[in-house]
Amino acid sequence: MSIRRYSVYNLTGSLAPIAVTMLTVPAYIKLIGVERYGVLVIVWALLGYFGAFDLGLGRATAQRIATMRHAEPSERAEAFWTALILNMTFGVVGGLLLWTIGQYYFEGHFQVPENLRMEILAAVPWLAATVPITTLSGVLGGALQGRERFLVLNISNVLGSVLFQVLPLGVAWLHGSDLVWLVPAALLGRVTTCVVLFSQCYLHVPLNMEPSVKRNLIVPLFRYGGWVTVTSMISPFLTTLDRFIIGSIAGAKAVTYYSVPFNLASRVAALPSSLSDSLFPRFSSTPVKECNQLMDKAVGALSVILTPLIIAGMLIMEPFLRWWVGIEFAKHAAFVGEIIALGLWFNSLAYIPFARLQAQGRPDLVAKCHLAELIPYIAFLTFGLQVWGVLGAALAWSLRVTIDAILLFWICGVEPRRIMNHLPPLLLLGMVFAALVSFPIDSLHRWIIGSSTLLGSLAWAWITAPDSVKGLFEAGYQLLSRSR
Repeated sequence: MSIRRYSVYNLTGSLAPIAVTMLTVPAYIKLIGVERYGVLVIVWALLGYFGAFDLGLGRATAQRIATMRHAEPSERAEAFWTALILNMTFGVVGGLLLWTIGQYYFEGHFQVPENLRMEILAAVPWLAATVPITTLSGVLGGALQGRERFLVLNISNVLGSVLFQVLPLGVAWLHGSDLVWLVPAALLGRVTTCVVLFSQCYLHVPLNMEPSVKRNLIVPLFRYGGWVTVTSMISPFLTTLDRFIIGSIAGAKAVTYYSVPFNLASRVAALPSSLSDSLFPRFSSTPVKECNQLMDKAVGALSVILTPLIIAGMLIMEPFLRWWVGIEFAKHAAFVGEIIALGLWFNSLAYIPFARLQAQGRPDLVAKCHLAELIPYIAFLTFGLQVWGVLGAALAWSLRVTIDAILLFWICGVEPRRIMNHLPPLLLLGMVFAALVSFPIDSLHRWIIGSSTLLGSLAWAWITAPDSVKGLFEAGYQLLSRSR
């Protein structure tokens, strides 16, 4: 089965929860309010960070099982059970640590009304209980990824993602907005996901029902997973740190003004994530020369698809937020989303070298890049918040992911002449950003420049698109024509 089909499965699995999010965010804000939703964003961010307590075993499981494509089923089952048992143990440790840190942070370092603070503190134990369930799903999903069972993996994840968002909303509608009820409802969604994922692992790894830890597998799994853990801890920290600092300096409302456009713009990452996940098993078992060819094709395909998509997203960010949430909200949040969208172009391309380095057993290089970025990012983030407010946080994030992309491509040995191929999309992105900065939303100049740039990006994309991408669009066009 082709990488293109796997990517379609992964992309569909990523886009389905987005549709639910588009419907639920306004409903959440209406039911529980801007301030309470900002608190919920912080809660989910904290949970995402502590999901790193799988210690890289999810990724290690995917890489290990991918390299065991032709091994006996019993060997794959041994690797699975070893990773799963170790993962569950450390997930429990992570949950206990989150309990302690959550109590400390929400009790005295987060600006909220006192009645809301009491709700958060009461919900922290439930939040801690979610950590081992979250880490467990990492190994389950990694096993299915290693076996290239992307269809069943995405069906399972879509079900869990929908439940994770819809169940708390349903509880808020039926019972009220108390976080003590919303967080357990989200936990139920995660538990359901784990049950479904395990049933699929039982069929496709396949598994025997004699769980055990193989000592000779512990060191290889931890050697690989150790560096993945560094990335898994630093990367979410780099991504979610801005929310915590904004919450500490500007309060919960500012977190909402930042997180809503960020989450909206970052949905474009579903495409590079889908492609990199599809490539990961191949990168794990493919010679270097073929990996170079796969990487070039993947980056080229992403560039021609993402450039018009991101330009269009930047143009419609403010009008969409006005329609979706409201004019007043858009005044605070639109430019934040436009800055983040610009950084996402670099961040999206970086998914490919990121996946390649991890798949080929060099997660240490990825981790070292993130460690090198940590201190400069914190410094610029703090400076940006103090000088420009929420816009400064968006600028700091975009600058950080741009530098990260440059480092990862350099480590993978990408030649400077191949980077020159990306100058046209960079110029087009710069033009539309300049128009957004220079002209207000009701300016004719803004829309003339923006529309011309979008058309130019579409023309460039079609001229330079690889045949595989053109074939995908032509197949879609023929399908639409037949349906008429």
